[in-house]
Amino acid sequence: MPGIQNPVFKKSVIYICEHNKEGAMGIIINKPLKTLKIKHLLKKLNIKTSSCLCGPKIQDAVIMGGPQAQERGFILHSSNQLFYSSIRISEKIVITTSRDILESIAMLEQPMNVLVALGYCTWDKNQLEQELLNNFWLTTTANQTILFNTPMKKKWIQASKIIGIDIYKLSIYFGHS
Repeated sequence: MPGIQNPVFKKSVIYICEHNKEGAMGIIINKPLKTLKIKHLLKKLNIKTSSCLCGPKIQDAVIMGGPQAQERGFILHSSNQLFYSSIRISEKIVITTSRDILESIAMLEQPMNVLVALGYCTWDKNQLEQELLNNFWLTTTANQTILFNTPMKKKWIQASKIIGIDIYKLSIYFGHS
C-alpha cells in the first residue's frame, strides 16, 4: 500500500507461498539486489557455470525476498522441473531451496521461469489477517506473468491493475464501516 513506509515493504509485491492456521510465508518478488546477479551468486557458491555466461537467467538480479534469513536462497520457478527440495505451491509454481537448482541454472538447464531470492517474509498466527483488516495490503490472485515476465519496476503497478486500482490515486487514509 502507498502508506507503508518501511523500506523493506514499501511498494513490495509479495508472493504468498504458504498460509495456514500457524501463519504465513512469502517472497518479495520485486526488490532486486542492486549489486548481486545470479552469476555472482553462483561464483560465491563455487558452482561451475557453463562456458557461456549468456543465458537469460544467469544475468538476472537476485531478489531481496524478505527480512528473514537473508543468507538463505529461495527459488520460485515453473513446475516443468522438480529438484531435491522442491515444494509445489500450485499446479504451475514451485519453490526450491536446494543447490541442485542453482547447478541447473549454471549449466543453462533451468526451468522455463526462475526467480532467485535471498530471504523471505513471515507472519505469525493471525498477523497477516490483521494486517489485511487494517488495510496494510492489497490482495490479488497469483499471476505468472507478473511473477516471471514483468520488469521488476513495473510489478507493483501491474499487480494493482489486476484488481482495477490506479495505485497513485489510492489514499493512505482509510475508514472502516
